[in-house]
Amino acid sequence: MIDYEFFELGDFTLQHGATLRGARLAYKTYGELSPAKDNAIVYPTWYSGRHWDNEWLIGSGMALDPARYFIIVPNMIGNGLSSSPSNVPPPYDQARFPHVTMYDNVTAQHRLVTERFGVERLPLVTGWSMGAGQTYQWGVSHPDMVERIAPFCGSSHTSLHNKVFLEGVKAAITADAAFRGGWYGTTQPVTGLRAAARVYAGWGFSQAFYWDRLFEKLGYTSLEDFLIGFWEGFFLDDRDANNLLTMLLTWHSADVGLTPGFNGDTEAALRSIKAKALVMPGEKDLYFPPEDEAWAVERMPNAKLRVIPGVWGHFAGHGSNPVDVAFIDAGLKELLAS
Repeated sequence: MIDYEFFELGDFTLQHGATLRGARLAYKTYGELSPAKDNAIVYPTWYSGRHWDNEWLIGSGMALDPARYFIIVPNMIGNGLSSSPSNVPPPYDQARFPHVTMYDNVTAQHRLVTERFGVERLPLVTGWSMGAGQTYQWGVSHPDMVERIAPFCGSSHTSLHNKVFLEGVKAAITADAAFRGGWYGTTQPVTGLRAAARVYAGWGFSQAFYWDRLFEKLGYTSLEDFLIGFWEGFFLDDRDANNLLTMLLTWHSADVGLTPGFNGDTEAALRSIKAKALVMPGEKDLYFPPEDEAWAVERMPNAKLRVIPGVWGHFAGHGSNPVDVAFIDAGLKELLAS
């Protein structure tokens, strides 16, 4: 059964000029919109994630409590539910799917929020990883609409070191002969996806995570069991190679400075954010280290940095362990109460 809805974007022109005809944004909501329409929170998805992958941070007694807030989880373009290489008709199907930016995603989400729900103010936008990138973009694109932002384990622009990682993932997928330049049809390039999973495994969790064998706390009995069961399983769980590459390009090119009007000036874009911000990087995140987010916080007019302590690296923000979940939830509660 489908537990989500679609917002029809129609002919949606992207930042780089292509027009996706009949574009759609998949989304799910939790809770009820208040009569004043003042309790909506936007919580975007992350690289390859779907709306149900965000549900670990939504619940009774939590900051994102559906009894109090109307939580909108829009699925990122390219994730297989919203318009994606795997589900659009020719000519923009498969390898021909156009370049989608963070700005494009937020433009689509803004239309959903305003046209479908009539919401004019947002108490909070928050998200993990690429969801954090969309959170920053919301703050830049709509400074008079967004009251608070809480990006965690993500960044306002993709660093050179992060791009090196992404090039490794891309190379692993596309090197598989079965990839066929992106025209593989419905038969996924499984060897390439398994290789991409191995690339990811060295980055998602920290060195200390492996030193302490914390994968055993996730129920895996050996390193190889973890690499196959968790990482390869992650990439083979109904994920499409072209979809992954579409979202990878969105991530690779992410930079709030590329928002129209800023001419590539990331610092000026960050200075334009009016929202009160709580930025929560993971202490040992190899993609988005605390130093990078400290740089962003220094350039935002009303922002605080709060590092998530521990060794879970980037996956401190994935809902993988209760300590980090409690830390993030406490930060969101404090921000919403301010």
